[in-house]
Amino acid sequence: MMSNTTRAVKVALIEDDLNLQNMYKIKLEREGYQVRTAVDGQQGLKLCQDYMPDIILLDLRMPVMSGDTMLAHLREHDWGSDMRVIILTNISKNEAPQSLRFLNVDRYIVKAHSTPAQVVDVIREVMERTAG
Repeated sequence: MMSNTTRAVKVALIEDDLNLQNMYKIKLEREGYQVRTAVDGQQGLKLCQDYMPDIILLDLRMPVMSGDTMLAHLREHDWGSDMRVIILTNISKNEAPQSLRFLNVDRYIVKAHSTPAQVVDVIREVMERTAG
């Protein structure tokens, strides 16, 4: 499953819907990923600083701090300036905050249009592109 890597890819999953968070976490762990979770942008920012994930799955609409605000803060730090980020939300791209265009997002996935298996495929694709 894991292609010639010596350690599991670290994923930060930032999602306030605990049912969805659990579903994605189980799917990712079954695929060999190491997953840590947060339920809002404030927790997510701290998680990313402490955990240093290889890739972040980030919801946009969350309590306390939204995903786009969290991403803006993440990009202000050297340690977060080039972290891989996949937006995983139910907000269509047209409704997404305009600021996202300037925050170096690798992919934008609408949850309702994607299965967990498709999300895993996108993570693989983004990680393979950055490994090369």
